[in-house]
Amino acid sequence: MPRAIKAELPPFVYPIDPKLHLVCGIDEAGRGPLMGNVTAACVVLDPKKSIPGLNDSKKLSEKKREQLYELIVRDALAFGIGECSPREIDDLNILNAALLAMRRAYENMDLACQLMLVDGNKVPPGLTVLAQAVVKGDARVPEIAAASILAKVTRDRELYQLDRQYPQYGFARHKGYPTAAHLAALEHLPLLDCYRKSYGPVREILQRRAKV
Repeated sequence: MPRAIKAELPPFVYPIDPKLHLVCGIDEAGRGPLMGNVTAACVVLDPKKSIPGLNDSKKLSEKKREQLYELIVRDALAFGIGECSPREIDDLNILNAALLAMRRAYENMDLACQLMLVDGNKVPPGLTVLAQAVVKGDARVPEIAAASILAKVTRDRELYQLDRQYPQYGFARHKGYPTAAHLAALEHLPLLDCYRKSYGPVREILQRRAKV
């Protein structure tokens, strides 16, 4: 039986020229983990300063992400970071919290743009800028790729700081994701305030402990 051919992503066509207009890209990191903030970044690239190697942050090594982070911060026209806390995630749900973090990232950038390109299929509500969702945008749009790198590195750095405070939880290794080692550690460790209590594994632990 012939193997299916994987369709390549179509090239993205900008509705306006990013060399003539301010176009920002936006992406987030941290939807899946059991703990920590969901972090979004917004970036306006400088058309006069090329940053080679931009790509979806998940396809880059940690060393490469760190290198690109420094280049983006140095050479971008503007960037902003926005976050939502675990409590906000529990109150709003992760989708709404991620969209709110995106809006905060744009607002914190403090630069009005003509167009926002958002990774995925939804755009944040309440924007003052025209926004367009781009499926797989982190692999198709340099501005979104740059935002994905800033968001990922920012969140990872926060987890390394938490790991120094609470080394027994292993945050630097699993980055908050529900790995077997992470879940095993939670069976005998307290649930810190950084945990998302609405997430299934955390909620189940809390329910079991409430019965004891």
